[in-house]
Amino acid sequence: MTNPEVSPDVKVHALWLAQDDPKKNTAVLANKRGDLKLHKKINTLPRRGIILEPLCGKVFGPEDHSLILEQGGAVVGLDCSWAHIESSVQQVMKRTRLQPRMLPLLLAANPVNWGKPGRLTTAEALATVLYLVGRTDQAARVLGAFRWGPRFFELNQEPLDAYAGATSSAELVALQFEFFDLSHLEEGEED
Repeated sequence: MTNPEVSPDVKVHALWLAQDDPKKNTAVLANKRGDLKLHKKINTLPRRGIILEPLCGKVFGPEDHSLILEQGGAVVGLDCSWAHIESSVQQVMKRTRLQPRMLPLLLAANPVNWGKPGRLTTAEALATVLYLVGRTDQAARVLGAFRWGPRFFELNQEPLDAYAGATSSAELVALQFEFFDLSHLEEGEED
């Protein structure tokens, strides 16, 4: 007999474009642990769900939760090098029907981009979505392969909880200003 209190895991996938060292790649390592399904070809991705890509301009918000939780849509991380983000997004998005979404601002806990706002690894990004839709145990498992994984949640606990409690995307976007100074981003300045 199944326990009605236990929700099934969200389907988690990553499209790996092989732009960095597979021995250090978070999506590759999470795949080896069975925490996500890794794809090397766009045409093998799920047909329904969201794909995380940081350039789309539309934040993953409460309006997107039903696609994942009720309609069985997948969460897909676009795993590419930050150095090639623009060309990678362009290449992938013209060949998928997945809904593009970006994440609200959080601090990276990975050693390469430690403390940098928004410079998350694929595993951090996927764990964020899982956390936002209430699958905190699954989120912790996705980051469980990494020594720094628990630190991601410690660094971002307050914004994660606030974002998860938002009732609309507009509210979620506005909450970022409570945790991060976004004035330089509004003015079009880069880091």
